[in-house]
Amino acid sequence: MLKRLDNRQDAGFGAEGEAKLKGLGKSLKLEALKRAFGQRVVLDGLSLDVPAGQFVAIVGRSGVGKSTLMRLIVGLDQPEAGQVVIDGKPVRGLQDSVRLLFQDARLLPWQSVLSNVGIARAPGWRETALEALREVGLADRANDWPAVLSGGQRQRVALARVLVGRPSVLLLDEPFGALDALTRVEMHELLESLWLERRFTTLLITHDVAEAVALADRVVVIKNGRLAFDVDVSAERPRDRTDPELAALQARILKEV
Repeated sequence: MLKRLDNRQDAGFGAEGEAKLKGLGKSLKLEALKRAFGQRVVLDGLSLDVPAGQFVAIVGRSGVGKSTLMRLIVGLDQPEAGQVVIDGKPVRGLQDSVRLLFQDARLLPWQSVLSNVGIARAPGWRETALEALREVGLADRANDWPAVLSGGQRQRVALARVLVGRPSVLLLDEPFGALDALTRVEMHELLESLWLERRFTTLLITHDVAEAVALADRVVVIKNGRLAFDVDVSAERPRDRTDPELAALQARILKEV
């Protein structure tokens, strides 16, 4: 049974909050999704309604279908039943408005940083890629090779590459899991600032409940292929990671994972 703890008015997603976010991201609906691999059912009737511009963290144990869910949303895979709906339209194939950031930066080692960011080679790509690098604080590394960058810098380049596409929906598949603690916090701050500026609808997969509570408006837990727990995070930003209320919320979420 889904446990839903709703503080949407406090979290800024009441009528006034939704009006502020209207048009900045795209709404996302997951309607009774089912996906199986042979006899193994990974997603079993999973449903989720995400308003435009909301930041949702998805938590669950390994193998519960979090990455499979991301593939369905971006259009890389199709469900056996149910559908993904973005901005009122069912997903059929790859979505230009959706971008996916992985844990591995996946940069091409034979291309410069600038060329990696502008990999699509759209008209005016050099200027667009350089602007994206400025946004993540790496404009001065545009002509470097990926091999000379730190892990955190490579993830910044990967994030810049995502930003070039101006996503309405941003999917993050444990993008900070391989980073050291200090670099992870720096990436959290960068991501939060970009989200506050652009308000793209964001789904973050993470095993780190503290990370989920620090970044998201809302945390959901997937268990047995379904949505098992759903809670809003109403703390003001920037969030104090030592706040006892956030620590208590983390403990409640951990009990549901």
